Amino acid sequence: MSIEEIVAAYQAAMLHKSPDELAQLYAPDGLHEFPFGRLAPLPGREAVRDAYRSMWGGSPFEAEEVRLVALHRTHDPEVVVVEQATRVRAGERAVEVPSLVILRVRDGAIVHTRDYMDTSAIARVRTETVTSG
Repeated sequence: MSIEEIVAAYQAAMLHKSPDELAQLYAPDGLHEFPFGRLAPLPGREAVRDAYRSMWGGSPFEAEEVRLVALHRTHDPEVVVVEQATRVRAGERAVEVPSLVILRVRDGAIVHTRDYMDTSAIARVRTETVTSG
Protein backbone atom coordinates (compact mmCIF):
# COMPACT_ATOMS: atom_id res chain seq x y z
CA MET A 1 0.00 0.00 0.00
CA SER A 2 1.14 3.53 -0.69
CA ILE A 3 1.35 6.09 2.10
CA GLU A 4 -1.79 7.80 0.76
CA GLU A 5 -3.68 4.48 0.79
CA ILE A 6 -2.51 3.78 4.34
CA VAL A 7 -3.63 7.24 5.51
CA ALA A 8 -7.05 6.74 3.88
CA ALA A 9 -7.39 3.27 5.45
CA TYR A 10 -6.24 4.60 8.85
CA GLN A 11 -8.94 7.28 8.72
CA ALA A 12 -11.55 4.76 7.58
CA ALA A 13 -10.68 2.50 10.53
CA MET A 14 -11.20 5.48 12.86
CA LEU A 15 -14.51 6.34 11.23
CA HIS A 16 -15.70 2.74 11.55
CA LYS A 17 -14.22 2.37 15.06
CA SER A 18 -12.70 -0.88 13.79
CA PRO A 19 -9.71 -2.15 15.76
CA ASP A 20 -9.28 -4.95 13.21
CA GLU A 21 -9.08 -2.56 10.24
CA LEU A 22 -6.59 -0.41 12.16
CA ALA A 23 -4.40 -3.29 13.34
CA GLN A 24 -4.10 -4.73 9.82
CA LEU A 25 -2.30 -1.54 8.74
CA TYR A 26 0.54 -2.22 11.19
CA ALA A 27 3.63 -4.35 10.81
CA PRO A 28 3.60 -7.18 13.38
CA ASP A 29 6.19 -5.30 15.45
CA GLY A 30 4.86 -1.79 14.73
CA LEU A 31 4.70 0.77 17.54
CA HIS A 32 1.89 3.24 18.27
CA GLU A 33 2.75 6.03 20.72
CA PHE A 34 0.66 8.78 22.32
CA PRO A 35 3.09 11.55 23.32
CA PHE A 36 0.23 13.42 25.05
CA GLY A 37 -2.52 12.02 27.22
CA ARG A 38 -0.51 9.64 29.40
CA LEU A 39 -1.44 6.56 27.41
CA ALA A 40 1.04 3.71 27.32
CA PRO A 41 2.75 2.90 23.99
CA LEU A 42 1.26 0.02 22.02
CA PRO A 43 4.07 -2.35 21.01
CA GLY A 44 2.94 -4.51 18.10
CA ARG A 45 -0.08 -5.08 15.91
CA GLU A 46 -1.94 -7.15 18.49
CA ALA A 47 -1.42 -4.52 21.20
CA VAL A 48 -2.88 -1.92 18.81
CA ARG A 49 -5.88 -4.19 18.14
CA ASP A 50 -6.47 -4.95 21.83
CA ALA A 51 -6.09 -1.36 23.03
CA TYR A 52 -8.38 0.09 20.38
CA ARG A 53 -10.94 -2.68 20.92
CA SER A 54 -11.03 -1.65 24.58
CA MET A 55 -11.05 2.13 23.89
CA TRP A 56 -13.62 2.08 21.11
CA GLY A 57 -15.72 -0.79 22.41
CA GLY A 58 -16.47 0.94 25.69
CA SER A 59 -17.11 4.37 24.22
CA PRO A 60 -20.62 5.54 23.27
CA PHE A 61 -19.42 8.28 20.90
CA GLU A 62 -19.74 7.90 17.16
CA ALA A 63 -17.28 9.33 14.66
CA GLU A 64 -19.22 11.17 11.97
CA GLU A 65 -16.32 12.28 9.80
CA VAL A 66 -12.55 12.03 9.65
CA ARG A 67 -11.31 14.88 7.49
CA LEU A 68 -7.82 15.12 6.06
CA VAL A 69 -6.63 18.69 6.63
CA ALA A 70 -3.15 18.23 5.14
CA LEU A 71 -0.66 15.53 4.26
CA HIS A 72 2.97 16.61 4.59
CA ARG A 73 5.79 14.64 3.03
CA THR A 74 9.15 14.80 4.78
CA HIS A 75 12.71 14.40 3.57
CA ASP A 76 12.48 10.80 4.77
CA PRO A 77 10.38 8.89 2.20
CA GLU A 78 9.01 6.60 4.93
CA VAL A 79 7.61 9.44 7.04
CA VAL A 80 4.45 11.49 6.54
CA VAL A 81 2.75 14.01 8.82
CA VAL A 82 -1.05 13.89 8.74
CA GLU A 83 -3.18 16.77 9.98
CA GLN A 84 -6.74 15.62 10.48
CA ALA A 85 -9.95 16.55 12.24
CA THR A 86 -12.49 14.04 13.49
CA ARG A 87 -16.07 15.14 14.11
CA VAL A 88 -17.48 13.07 16.93
CA ARG A 89 -21.11 12.85 18.03
CA ALA A 90 -21.00 13.06 21.80
CA GLY A 91 -24.46 13.00 23.25
CA GLU A 92 -26.40 15.89 21.75
CA ARG A 93 -23.37 17.73 20.38
CA ALA A 94 -20.80 17.28 17.70
CA VAL A 95 -17.23 17.90 18.90
CA GLU A 96 -14.29 18.34 16.55
CA VAL A 97 -11.11 16.58 17.65
CA PRO A 98 -8.06 17.84 15.79
CA SER A 99 -4.97 15.66 15.69
CA LEU A 100 -1.57 15.37 14.18
CA VAL A 101 -0.34 11.89 13.32
CA ILE A 102 3.21 11.11 12.29
CA LEU A 103 3.43 7.82 10.44
CA ARG A 104 6.49 5.83 9.43
CA VAL A 105 5.52 3.37 6.71
CA ARG A 106 7.86 0.66 5.47
CA ASP A 107 7.04 -2.03 2.92
CA GLY A 108 3.35 -1.05 2.90
CA ALA A 109 2.80 -1.25 6.67
CA ILE A 110 2.92 1.18 9.57
CA VAL A 111 6.03 0.59 11.65
CA HIS A 112 5.70 3.64 13.93
CA THR A 113 2.92 6.08 14.80
CA ARG A 114 3.08 9.15 16.97
CA ASP A 115 -0.51 10.16 17.66
CA TYR A 116 -0.91 13.73 18.94
CA MET A 117 -4.61 14.05 19.81
CA ASP A 118 -6.10 17.24 21.22
CA THR A 119 -6.61 16.01 24.77
CA SER A 120 -8.88 18.95 25.66
CA ALA A 121 -11.21 17.97 22.79
CA ILE A 122 -11.18 14.35 24.01
CA ALA A 123 -12.16 15.63 27.47
CA ARG A 124 -15.08 17.56 25.89
CA VAL A 125 -16.23 14.39 24.11
CA ARG A 126 -16.17 12.49 27.40
CA THR A 127 -18.00 15.28 29.26
CA GLU A 128 -20.70 15.60 26.57
CA THR A 129 -21.19 11.84 26.45
CA VAL A 130 -21.59 11.62 30.23
CA THR A 131 -23.89 14.63 30.62
CA SER A 132 -26.10 13.62 27.68
CA GLY A 133 -26.17 9.90 28.40
